[in-house]
Amino acid sequence: MPEQSTEPQRRVAIVTLGCARNEVDSEELAGRLASEGWTLVADADAADAVLVNTCGFIDAAKKESIDTVLAARESADARGRSQAVVAVGCLAERYGKVLAGELPEADAVLGFDDYPSIAARLESVLAGEIPEAHAPVDRRTLLPISPVERQEQRARSREGWVPPVPRIRLGSGPVASVKLATGCDRRCTFCAIPAFRGSFVSRTPPEVTAEIGEIVGQGVQEVILVSENTTSYGKDLGDMRLLETVLPQFAAGTGVQRIRLSYLQPAEMRPGLIAAITSTAAVADYFDLSFQHASPTVLRAMRRFGSTEDFLELISAIRELAPQAGLRSNVIVGFPGEREEDVDELATFLEAARLDAVGVFAYSDEDGTAAASLPDKNDDDTIESRRARIADLVEELMTQRAAERIGERVEVLIESIDEDGLAVGRAAHQGPDDGACVIESSDGPVPAVGEWVTGRVIDAQGVDLTVRLDQ
Repeated sequence: MPEQSTEPQRRVAIVTLGCARNEVDSEELAGRLASEGWTLVADADAADAVLVNTCGFIDAAKKESIDTVLAARESADARGRSQAVVAVGCLAERYGKVLAGELPEADAVLGFDDYPSIAARLESVLAGEIPEAHAPVDRRTLLPISPVERQEQRARSREGWVPPVPRIRLGSGPVASVKLATGCDRRCTFCAIPAFRGSFVSRTPPEVTAEIGEIVGQGVQEVILVSENTTSYGKDLGDMRLLETVLPQFAAGTGVQRIRLSYLQPAEMRPGLIAAITSTAAVADYFDLSFQHASPTVLRAMRRFGSTEDFLELISAIRELAPQAGLRSNVIVGFPGEREEDVDELATFLEAARLDAVGVFAYSDEDGTAAASLPDKNDDDTIESRRARIADLVEELMTQRAAERIGERVEVLIESIDEDGLAVGRAAHQGPDDGACVIESSDGPVPAVGEWVTGRVIDAQGVDLTVRLDQ
């Protein structure tokens, strides 16, 4: 008989920060590590290696990422354990050697190109080696300018690519994200993401369908399709309208109960896509639209398109087909050159738009972005004053919008049971960060996680709704 190995199996914990795209990356890393014999553990204290999947989007996210690495190192040192703490993800990719030099508490800083060999990289760290961190490059330069040629290069070479791998879910809820594409070709002046995520590349419909089917087989009932720019899906596959065609196929071919789209660009929204979303039964009437501002002057400085009039026309077209559709967005205030009248324009738009959820961000310079070198910067006090004004307005408007939904009939997927024993889930108009539906207490059994229930909205507390189930 062959001699059995007496070496203990390596254990790894993965800590994920940032957006849903990072969550998918973590689950792909988990799949790679498991295929190489690593055991995944939820408790970082019990792991031989802690993988911190960082976020590099804004200052607050960067700070959280660094603090998480520091906390992991402090915990390991306090217990006297020889434990590897490794930074991966967007912050690691974006800063590479610079981050490694400024964060010696991390045993390694690994970029995206290290992902295919992640198991070997962790083994080398545990063996006492210090992998040299990469010198960051603009990842948009790694692929051809022509979108269609990117797919051709993908077929010829694995360089710069992370081929599809079996992913291992790190959560157990009935909702999961699936990556529709990676990268972005837009050149918004405030955003550094394209430089470290790379050019836009769609996954093929068979890849997406197969992954949706796989996780549905594991109990997932709602799939959120994520990317840096979902409305561009298919342009590198030779069909800018491909998403309109494949949405019904994704639904029919996988058994998924609900599909939700995220990260939609208003300038790329087409009547056919709106119709496909609103007419496909399994696709939520939900529109995550990245408006960012409403003043044409500010939008042009951001290298974006639109105006209050344009955006309200788009919202009207959506609500004409789906009156109860959920709409969410993000806005940035304090952009260089922004004036008080531009903020007034943004407020006017938000008051007319009646969005269900809005994230309000204060502008800050980001390394390597065009906006960082723009003149006419607003001072910090002005930016914070404007952020507070719009945030207060948004809170009031979202509360009003939620109250307008009293009396609506909703279908809710139960995702958790709260501390009071009440079932909590989301209706089609609610994204993961857009509030929740709390099921009214009754004499009947509490709905289970993963169960679909229908009822009527009877109350609103802020953005959260109370739903009375159908009898």
